[in-house]
Amino acid sequence: MTNPEVALVMLGLFIVLVLLGFPIAFTLLAMGVAFGYYAYHQGHPIEQFSDIFNNNIFYLLNQNTYSVMENPTLVAIPLFLFMGYVVERANIVDKLFFSLYMAARNLPGSLAIAALLTCAVFSTASGIVGAVVTLMGLLAFPAMANANYNKSFASGVICAGGTLGILIPPSIMLIVYAAIADLSPLRLYAAAVFPGLLLAGLYIVYVILRVWSNPSLAPKPMMEDVPPPKEIYLDLLVSFVPLTVLIALVLGSILGGLATPAEAAAMGALGGMVLAVLYRSMTWTKLKESVFLTAKATAMVCWLFVGSWTFASVFSYLGGHDIIADWVGGMDLEPWEFLVLAQIIIFLLGWPLEWSEILIIFVPIFLPLLDVFGVNPYFFAMLVALNLQTSFLTPPMAMSAYYLKGVLKNQIELMQIFRGIMPYLGIVILTMALMYQFPGIALWFPDYLFGPYIP
Repeated sequence: MTNPEVALVMLGLFIVLVLLGFPIAFTLLAMGVAFGYYAYHQGHPIEQFSDIFNNNIFYLLNQNTYSVMENPTLVAIPLFLFMGYVVERANIVDKLFFSLYMAARNLPGSLAIAALLTCAVFSTASGIVGAVVTLMGLLAFPAMANANYNKSFASGVICAGGTLGILIPPSIMLIVYAAIADLSPLRLYAAAVFPGLLLAGLYIVYVILRVWSNPSLAPKPMMEDVPPPKEIYLDLLVSFVPLTVLIALVLGSILGGLATPAEAAAMGALGGMVLAVLYRSMTWTKLKESVFLTAKATAMVCWLFVGSWTFASVFSYLGGHDIIADWVGGMDLEPWEFLVLAQIIIFLLGWPLEWSEILIIFVPIFLPLLDVFGVNPYFFAMLVALNLQTSFLTPPMAMSAYYLKGVLKNQIELMQIFRGIMPYLGIVILTMALMYQFPGIALWFPDYLFGPYIP
């Protein structure tokens, strides 16, 4: 077999192992080392045990590990994670959810709208889909079930809203994309603002129209359960404004050029702790839990990147990237055809893979082709960011559905969750189509803040 054929076998075997349930990070690492040992073999005979380790794959693994630890762009990840965990454990989110519910009480599907708004706000503070879906599953789903909401409808709202965190800034996924594609995280954040708000807005419009056409899906709250307007506005002021101001200051300092993402994340983490103290919910136990969960999630992310970069390096060295790039380049496509093909491939990859593997292994295949087809890399990044929403919503490997099922257990069937998330999958695709027709949705704001993009 030629090296490119070995690379394709490597890719196919990896997908099979993931579908069999092996841990993704260590599968990537093991396959990178195994196939890398073949790729970098120097041809010397193995005469003693120490000769086994005389292979450049171990040097590559070592360098990749240090490059992940030393990457200044990735420093923001644990800080944003810590901010999210502190906010989660400060009981801010439950206050926010119920105050938004009362404020939206006169709209069709008020609980669902409150859940979507809470997901959008909390997602920006957390950026972890699993954490948002899990928390909202514990908080919002019982409330909707008690209000006699349709279970499938309620689960779809939570799963779709929970995925917004990888798109709406400050997003961890965009930090990773910036590191991979060598793009400015500031421009990426600016480019993601309006696509993220558009997607969240379309979700809310869908909920209103769906409940308006079928009120039995989401009954209105009983009047005796509604507190006085003064109390509603006071709760909204106390719960919604502080967290929103914190997120706005973090994002504003980044977009305004006052701080790097890492510096803004550090101040956001401090602000989260201050909010927890002001809400009188900060305890030593909760602080330790936040630190522990941050360390655990950061370690998982770091090993995922080490494994992904090692796998991608070996895959590229064997000629895997070249054979796919040559295949795409040889099809003589128009720019719009290239964009559609790239997004279809990423959409299909979202079934078995998570967003991090898609970004690190497959997106670099398309990046060199952007100049060939004259595609703005920030516009392409936003299409990919929207597309990656589908990786959490597409059965049979819709991870947000499994997060919610793990929390609710026997309260709902997995097929009910799948039925609930399908309309939101269509809304994501509609948003991508709108952005393709009107690129200014993604490109106007960064051009306004930082000037026109110059390749």
